[in-house]
Amino acid sequence: MAPRASWKGYLKLSLVSCPVRLYPATSASERISFNQLHKKTHNRINMKPVDPELGLVERSDLVRGYEYEDKQYIIIDDADLEAVRIESNHTMNIEAFVDEDEVDVIYQDSPYYLAPDGAMAEETFAVLREAMRKSGKLAIARLVLSSRERVVTIGPRENGMFVCTLRNPNEVRGTAEYFGNIPDAKPDPEMLQLAEALIKQKQTHFDPKNYEDRYEVALMAMIREKLKGHKPIIAAAPERGNVINLMDALKASLSQQAKPPAKSKSKAEEAPAKPAKKAAAGGAPENPLKANLLKAVGKSKK
Repeated sequence: MAPRASWKGYLKLSLVSCPVRLYPATSASERISFNQLHKKTHNRINMKPVDPELGLVERSDLVRGYEYEDKQYIIIDDADLEAVRIESNHTMNIEAFVDEDEVDVIYQDSPYYLAPDGAMAEETFAVLREAMRKSGKLAIARLVLSSRERVVTIGPRENGMFVCTLRNPNEVRGTAEYFGNIPDAKPDPEMLQLAEALIKQKQTHFDPKNYEDRYEVALMAMIREKLKGHKPIIAAAPERGNVINLMDALKASLSQQAKPPAKSKSKAEEAPAKPAKKAAAGGAPENPLKANLLKAVGKSKK
């Protein structure tokens, strides 16, 4: 069955327009979900609308209401919504083009796919798509979705286009409340260099298939065990060791990345850690963080 379009209208650039269809690019249908049941009968609970005076009411009797004062409503029906007609109801009029890196990721909201609506639209659609691909720009437009106008970005993606709705600026919180008390301190150059080396060792190419939802997998495994009548096996979270200092942590991390994983040993076989050397008499105390980082870098180079 062909996917159902969320929106149909026109993509317009100046005097050029093209019939298009908009489709959701993501789906939550594969996620595990739960139903609410009565604890004794295990019957599924129906959420029914209740009027405080009339009791249970039919959904067909419900209307939309806007609360303009406390407990004072004005009724809005379908005809009222149809009367609110603006261009973006049925047309995505491209207003500007911007560089992709100018659109802060915090404003990006819901992703959609855009395709031509019918064979007659394919040529115009391809011209607009390839023009954007060659320019390396994103288009900025607007459209009405779910009874509100949304600003969107439009860009080429394979043989189609990719649309992303943008959050309104008043929906994005400022950073001052969260970052204002973080001191603007410069890190130790030597430690910074070691941290950069650790980052370099972990560089790879992003593939979303490598990052499955481990909680969802564990949840499904538990459900399968319960279906078999078994008691679910609860996997304990790994214990985290105490980090003595940043230099030790960086040093140990670099050392682990540089060498193949060692065979596990029992606690009896593990040798006790050697105490850090004391500074020479009269000299400045040795920074254990730096010492550990230097040692880690030395190991990774061997």
